[in-house]
Amino acid sequence: MECTECKYRKQTPLKRCKHFELGGDKKRKGQMIHLLDQFPNFSADTSVGKIDFYDWMSDSWAILFSHPADFTPVCTTELARVAALIPEFLKRGVKPIALSCDTVESHKGWIEDIKSFGKLPSFDYPIIADDKRELALKFNMLDKDEINAEGIPLTCRAVFVVDDKKKLRLSILYPATTGRNFDEILRVIDSLQLTQTKSVATPADWQKGGKCMVLPTVKSEDVPNLFPKGIETIEVPSGKSYLRITPQP
Repeated sequence: MECTECKYRKQTPLKRCKHFELGGDKKRKGQMIHLLDQFPNFSADTSVGKIDFYDWMSDSWAILFSHPADFTPVCTTELARVAALIPEFLKRGVKPIALSCDTVESHKGWIEDIKSFGKLPSFDYPIIADDKRELALKFNMLDKDEINAEGIPLTCRAVFVVDDKKKLRLSILYPATTGRNFDEILRVIDSLQLTQTKSVATPADWQKGGKCMVLPTVKSEDVPNLFPKGIETIEVPSGKSYLRITPQP
């Protein structure tokens, strides 16, 4: 198909032209997944063999994160950091899995560089080979401003946290020039896992073990049963009693 505006011939539906939408026609565009939506299952080739995502997850949580390309500096630091944090993820029942638009062979070669950079004895999570960009399109992970030498878009730094019921619990998108803070992502996972079973929310800069906010929906008569450690109500000029703090349940 040729663009009549700039005479740019689209050799592939992923080629970039300012007059065409990323991903070709609208029918090919990926689906928008909202928080608490069922995260779609998929099959993929990875650095450890072919997987079915749901089967691979089993009854664990998962963090799926994409990166622009193998053998690039920021991505190397990110995947090395996740490899070093594997015990922390597993402690929380979370399995990491990475994705880029490179081949399995490329991933396997790059893993050796990651291990060397991070001084890692092993690399204990898979990298998805999405060289046809099928998953990148499916999950809207392509960055139209980040392209390879052939002008084809690369994956952005997307993060999806999926819980054990296969529901999307967290979605974050970082620009290619900004590496992710995986300690912060662990902090958010701590908050998600706490607040899904307790009637609390976590305040700004909260860390695991810190004080929490009692949900506004909790009635005063239910406080003694829900919060045996007690609560503290902060007085404010409005006179409203919505700032209720309690030790982490």
